Amino acid sequence: MVLITGITGLVGSFVAKHFLDKGHQVAGFRRANSDLSLVTDIQSQIHWLEGDVLDVLSLEKALVGIDIVIHAAAVVSFAPKDAELMNKVNIEGTANVVNACLEAGIRKVCFISSVAALGRKLPQEYVEGQQVTLNEKSTWEEDPLNSNYAKSKYLAEMEVWRGVAEGLNAVIVNPSVILGEADWNKSSTQLFKYANSEPTYYPKGSLNYVDILDLSECVYQLVTSDIVGERFVLNAGTISFQNFFEKVSQSLGKKAPTKAVSNTISEILWRVEALRSWLTGSTPILTKETARSSKFNFYFDNAKIKKQLNFNFRSFDETITRVSQNLLKKQA
Repeated sequence: MVLITGITGLVGSFVAKHFLDKGHQVAGFRRANSDLSLVTDIQSQIHWLEGDVLDVLSLEKALVGIDIVIHAAAVVSFAPKDAELMNKVNIEGTANVVNACLEAGIRKVCFISSVAALGRKLPQEYVEGQQVTLNEKSTWEEDPLNSNYAKSKYLAEMEVWRGVAEGLNAVIVNPSVILGEADWNKSSTQLFKYANSEPTYYPKGSLNYVDILDLSECVYQLVTSDIVGERFVLNAGTISFQNFFEKVSQSLGKKAPTKAVSNTISEILWRVEALRSWLTGSTPILTKETARSSKFNFYFDNAKIKKQLNFNFRSFDETITRVSQNLLKKQA
């Protein structure tokens, strides 16, 4: 029996489908008011358990009879107003999951982290446009390029490693930007919505990406293996934002953006977005953190997972075509 926290999100829903396809029983740990739109097709196959990662008693009750836990529940936001809630859910919530799993004697835990937890630090002699490579051995350093989200995932990982030191069998995966079929008003799928609006501008820098189907397969293989106490970067590759939006726009039948956002315009835009967000209470499309980090070219090395599992990631074109067709079908 596999328990998945965050099962109603992009990662949790696809991981659940993958485990079901492999013949496992799946329990879904969710809040009472969760949006079930991403699990509609498998809703009847899930053993539903209501609770919250911040509610220790509901966690302990949910873990009765569970063998494996996939901890995917998290708040992902780059808006300053969400920092407090994000820290509480991502750090305290993970600590609660770790403690409950230790108490229940769970056979294995997989924590869905992020490449953001590896930290972003430019070398002292950084040259503009230079690609900076990071991997599982990269050590966290405080830096203005690290977002509040990155800090919360790094500290959440520390809770998992603390659990490992106390006897927990766990693995951590660090996915890059996850591309998959979801609501294009949420998470990384908003990139497709932006392309669909036929914008004029695209950001500088590059994007690291991974297909949600590849992520799900890697999680399955790691959880069902003897591998413990390790973490793995899940990243299919990197592509410039210019090429990304050209390909996505083409797949959606839209005109691609043609102008790069200059550093000056970028600095103006995040301030305008901050004011709009403050006045309307909405989430800013661009923040100070995302504006400044998008200027640089980071690459997250996938050599470890490819060697460990003899794994080959899907091509970018294959992923974009599938996701775009799905989104167009939903819009139609």
